[in-house]
Amino acid sequence: MLLTNRLKAVSILAVCALWSCAPEGSEKVTDWVDPFIGTAGTGHTFPGATMPFGMVQLSPDTRQSGWDNCSGYHSANPTILGFSHTHLSGTGAIDYGDILFAPMSGELLTEPGEETDPEAGYRSAFSHDSEVAEPGYYRVVLEDDMIEAEMTVTERVGLHRYTFSKESNGHILIDLKHGLGDRATEVWAEITGDSEIVGMRRSTGWAKDQFIYFVAQFSRPFQTARLFRDGEPNDGNRAEGTDIKVGLTFDVDREKKVLAKVAISAVDIEGKRTVGGDAVRHHRERGNGGGEDQFLYGALSQSHRPERL
Repeated sequence: MLLTNRLKAVSILAVCALWSCAPEGSEKVTDWVDPFIGTAGTGHTFPGATMPFGMVQLSPDTRQSGWDNCSGYHSANPTILGFSHTHLSGTGAIDYGDILFAPMSGELLTEPGEETDPEAGYRSAFSHDSEVAEPGYYRVVLEDDMIEAEMTVTERVGLHRYTFSKESNGHILIDLKHGLGDRATEVWAEITGDSEIVGMRRSTGWAKDQFIYFVAQFSRPFQTARLFRDGEPNDGNRAEGTDIKVGLTFDVDREKKVLAKVAISAVDIEGKRTVGGDAVRHHRERGNGGGEDQFLYGALSQSHRPERL
């Protein structure tokens, strides 16, 4: 027994000695992580941004149903519907996909359309050549409108940056009907300011009665903000039902970037404003970003190779 303990102690000391001798600036463990592993076949994983034990899994959805798409993403699918904030990984059962963001240019479209004709809806074709996935970071180009989408997360906040390339208006649709293999049973959304949307999605699926509240704040004011109920424009600043969407329009003629922070909760709305602000302040205090992009640029560059940004 004594000999065994001595051998264990020697082994631990040897590992510590080797670790301490590693050259400064050497590769980090996370450099070896490939989030695309498991996104083909029936691996049921997603490539998007998340943190260990975090509530947010911000990732692209390529289909809403099917065994292959339990995580919302499959590498064989040719289009991206948008980017939702909750996902399962490796479960073999499909659910979540709450609070979908779909950026687009030109006409504001409120239905996803079909894979065979993506330009007829808000979904977009994409190429794996434009995808980058690292721990806590995801990037892709939506080819229909050539929009660069980047995202990262904190424990409870999804951080988006969309770079529009076309001269026409830029839009972001928030689709609260959208989910992965589940059904929305109660939804509401409210326009609470010139750069803030709040809402709730209640659904039933593998999780039988799930609530997700959210506060979405944007880096600059909306040019217009519109609510849709059952596919039709809804008057007023609040809409309720099971098929609720929010259409946001931004002037991107001079400034091409639109940034958003989206805090989510299973409990209520009010705490999420504090969580979202704290997440961005945390990154600011670490000396990241500058100008308008400081809204979340620091978050995007904190953990993930600034030269990409």
